[in-house]
Amino acid sequence: MADLDRIDLSIIRELQKNARITVTELASKVGLSKTPCQVRMRRLEDQGYITGYSATVNQTKLGLNHVAFAHVTLNDTSSKALSAFNEAVRQISAVEQCHMMAANFDYLLKIRTRNMAEYRQVLGEQVSSLPHVLQTSTFVVMESVKDRGM
Repeated sequence: MADLDRIDLSIIRELQKNARITVTELASKVGLSKTPCQVRMRRLEDQGYITGYSATVNQTKLGLNHVAFAHVTLNDTSSKALSAFNEAVRQISAVEQCHMMAANFDYLLKIRTRNMAEYRQVLGEQVSSLPHVLQTSTFVVMESVKDRGM
């Protein structure tokens, strides 16, 4: 991050707010002209600071309004076991996020489904059958207060 100055950070923040902003608008917001702004954006992409652009979707309108977090404890935490779990969990579409934790459990999964019945199916048939899963604990979200970075 030592390579980034306040303008680079401003570009990143503005793109996180609105990835569809025109380069001209972005340049104006960060205090540059269009060409230097494009050059900086390209550099931020090339250096891996910006890894892509996406649309933020209203999951509730799509019927995916049930969110739960699952603690997952493995029975083996060798590199081979962790790799097997990591590869397999990526295949479950209902798992929105998966984080390896430094805690009394190994992974924290954010799982989004239509309802509790669908969540129980995902947990019972998919998550629990992942390689090396010993146990899970579920925490159901009652309300999302903030659900976005920066």
